[in-house]
Amino acid sequence: MALSPSRRPRSRFSIYVGVLAASAVLTGCGGGLLGQDDEGADTDAPIVLGLITPLSGSSSAIGPYMQNGAQLAVDEINADGGVDGRKLELVVEDEGCDPRTATAAANKLVTKGVDISVGGYCSGATLPTLPIFEKAGIPMIIPAANSTELVDQGLENVFLVNGTGTQQAESAVEFMTKQNATRVALVDDNTSYSTDIAKRTAELLEKGTGPELATHESVTAGESDYSANVNAVLQADPDFVYWTGYYQEGGLILRQLRQAGYTGALMVADGSVDQQLVEIAGAANGEGVFATMTQTPDTIPGAEAWIESYRDKFGSDPGPYSTQSYDAVRVAAEAVAQAGSTETEDVIKALEGIDGFELFSGPLTFTEEHTLSSGGFLILSVQDGKFQLADSLE
Repeated sequence: MALSPSRRPRSRFSIYVGVLAASAVLTGCGGGLLGQDDEGADTDAPIVLGLITPLSGSSSAIGPYMQNGAQLAVDEINADGGVDGRKLELVVEDEGCDPRTATAAANKLVTKGVDISVGGYCSGATLPTLPIFEKAGIPMIIPAANSTELVDQGLENVFLVNGTGTQQAESAVEFMTKQNATRVALVDDNTSYSTDIAKRTAELLEKGTGPELATHESVTAGESDYSANVNAVLQADPDFVYWTGYYQEGGLILRQLRQAGYTGALMVADGSVDQQLVEIAGAANGEGVFATMTQTPDTIPGAEAWIESYRDKFGSDPGPYSTQSYDAVRVAAEAVAQAGSTETEDVIKALEGIDGFELFSGPLTFTEEHTLSSGGFLILSVQDGKFQLADSLE
């Protein structure tokens, strides 16, 4: 089955009510367990979910959002009786957006006996964890990392509940075309996630009838002076620049582009959707910047009650990937309930059979590649210093 482009409009009903109803169903839709599953495992033991997320490094701002979102789902499901009477337990490890750190984290989770992985933010850090979890027989429900390379591995235990790089590129080019862009400059940071989106966007531009590809630059993450790349972009004379990397370098590049005299449109990919992007770029340079992004809590109609629950529990506002992590836990619980066990093959079969399970992004049905049938990407823009739904699409 081919990946479908992200065209489906957002639902306007109360997501939060549906989510609570769905989580309540989990306590009564299992396989009739009576203390043991088919393999004789102790079903009084908790179902252990492992979350690898960046708690250190340049993307550490995202980690708490993901951890809190996942924990909120765990607590709600446990309050409703768990899954077939078994409680959920969340174990969190740091990926640091670093392959070595993530590899160590995955090995720790295997040692701790997790049943299902519900983490993964940076694609470059998530990729080396795939063979570790596959060898250990642990299903992966990835809430954030979305490089198409994750799908290209063809592993039956890997499922994505975020739109892929291909789907993000399609949304980006569609928006560029609507904005009447003529020449597009792409800039990536040489990571798997970033180069995947840039490569697929370039392919669409080169074979499309809309904007043309003016240049494609790759920068070295972690530097502070990107003047050489900025000058190369300016020499290509684009009227639209799309940065596909993370927010730390992205903020610097936006600032340096504006300081060098670039006046055209700027857009960033979902790895840069964080308030720190605007702080690094500077308020004036960040204003009006567009972004391709799956839903953030404040862009989801009907999510006000969920946001309030998050605030009450954690004393702060939810941020990017909090809802995706919340949903990853719910999908894991639903699969275990439908499977009637935590055995790998049973859970994978249950995940593949999910049909219309309600997520914040809409009803879930996985494609044959174990991706979302619709990427769910929106266009945001920085308005008054904050990312909001772009006015031009409302």
